[in-house]
Amino acid sequence: MRLTRLLAVLAATTLLPTAACTSGEPEAPAPASASAAAAAPSGGPARENADLVIWTSEAASRAVTPIAQRFGQENGITVAVQVIAADLAANAITANQAGNGPDILTLPNDFLGGALQNGTVKPLSLGAADLEAYEQSAIASVSRNGQVWALPYGMENLVLYRNTKAVPGAPATVEELVSTGQAAVRKGTVKRALSLPVGQEGDAYHMHPFFTSAGGSLFAMDASGQYDTTKVGIGSPESIAAAKKIAALGEKGSKVLSRSIDGSNAIAQFTAGNAAYLISGPWALADIRKSQLPYDITPIPPFQGGKPAAPFLGVQAFWMLSNAKNPAFAEEFVTKTMNTPEAMTAMYEQDPRPPVRTDVLATVSAQDADMGKLAAGARNATLLPDFPFMAGVWPPLGQAYATIVGGADPASTMTKTGRTIESAVRAK
Repeated sequence: MRLTRLLAVLAATTLLPTAACTSGEPEAPAPASASAAAAAPSGGPARENADLVIWTSEAASRAVTPIAQRFGQENGITVAVQVIAADLAANAITANQAGNGPDILTLPNDFLGGALQNGTVKPLSLGAADLEAYEQSAIASVSRNGQVWALPYGMENLVLYRNTKAVPGAPATVEELVSTGQAAVRKGTVKRALSLPVGQEGDAYHMHPFFTSAGGSLFAMDASGQYDTTKVGIGSPESIAAAKKIAALGEKGSKVLSRSIDGSNAIAQFTAGNAAYLISGPWALADIRKSQLPYDITPIPPFQGGKPAAPFLGVQAFWMLSNAKNPAFAEEFVTKTMNTPEAMTAMYEQDPRPPVRTDVLATVSAQDADMGKLAAGARNATLLPDFPFMAGVWPPLGQAYATIVGGADPASTMTKTGRTIESAVRAK
C-alpha cells in the first residue's frame, strides 16, 4: 500500500454474528449483516461483542467475512468482521492496550515495528512447511527476533506501466524512458513523458526506485540484510549524487518530474492517455483496465550504469493481537483456516494484488499475466522500514524531493534533510 494509505482507519463496520447462545446452546447461524460501529471511550472504534473479532479493510472483508462465517459455524462461536477505514494501526494499538481491541487484524508489514514496541501482537506457530509455501521476502517482512509475527497474503510494489501505443517497447534504462517518453510528446501522442507523484510535499515512496538506482539509501544494511539505523544514508555523498540525478529529471532539467503531479492525479494522467509512462502499484490496475488504454507492465528500469531500481515492498498480513479475547481460536483461524490455497485465492479475488503464497501466485499468474508482471517488479525490492521513528523521516524526505524537483540545490537540501532525519532516529 502506498505510504499515503498505509495507516488507514475509520469506524464503519460489517458485523458477522455466526451464532447466538440461548440456554447454553448455539442457535442456527444468523446471516451476515451490517451496522455502524460504536465508539470506544477513547473515541476510536469499539470491539463488537463476539467471541472472535476481526478488524480489516472493506476489500479484504469481502473475502474474510464468508470464511469467518464458516469458521464460526464449525466451532459454535460468534464472529464479527469489522471494517475499519481510518487509523487502523493506531486504533488497534490503543484498543489492545485498553483490552477492547480485536483478536485479529489485517495490516501491512510496516505495522510490525510499532506493534512490537507496544507489545500489540503475538507470534504465530507456523512450521517449516507452512513457511516454505510463501515467498521468502514476504515471510522476512513479518519476521523479527527469530519469530514470525503475521501470516502474509498479498504484496504490493511499484512498477512501470507503459502506454504501448505511445511507446511500443519497454525502456532498459531511465535515460531511455526519458528519451522515448519525450519523443512521444513531440509526436503529440501524449502530453508528458512520465506520471509519477511528487506534489508540493513530495513523495518519498514513489521516488525511492530512482533514488536507490542512483546510489542513494535510507540506511545502511547490516550483514543479515536488516536496516542499520545507526548509519543514516540521507546527507551522504551517495545521497547527494542521487539527488543530482533526480534534479536533472525535474522542473529545471528534463521536466520529466513535476510538482503538478501528485497522488490525486498521477493515475488519471495515464488513464486519460496524457502520459507515456506511469510509476504506480497494483492499486492502479483496475483504473487502467477500465480506461481500455493499451498497456504493459515491467519493472522500473535503472539509471544507465546504476544500481537496480529498488521499490519498497509492502506485504499485507493477518496479525493476532496480544490481548485477544480468544487466542486459541484466533491462532487457529490465522494459521489453519487462512493458511490454505483456497483462503488465499479468495483474498486475491476480492482484494487483487499478487498473492505471496507461491502455489496461488503461480495459478493466478497463469490466469492473469499482469499478476506475474506485478510480482516480477518486486525482485529488487526492499522492505518498507517499520520503525516507529519513520513518522519523523517520511515528511522531511518527501519535502526534500519536492524542493529538489522544483530546482533547489541537491547538496544543501540533502545535507539539511539528513540532519533532520538523524535527529528523528536519535529521538526514538
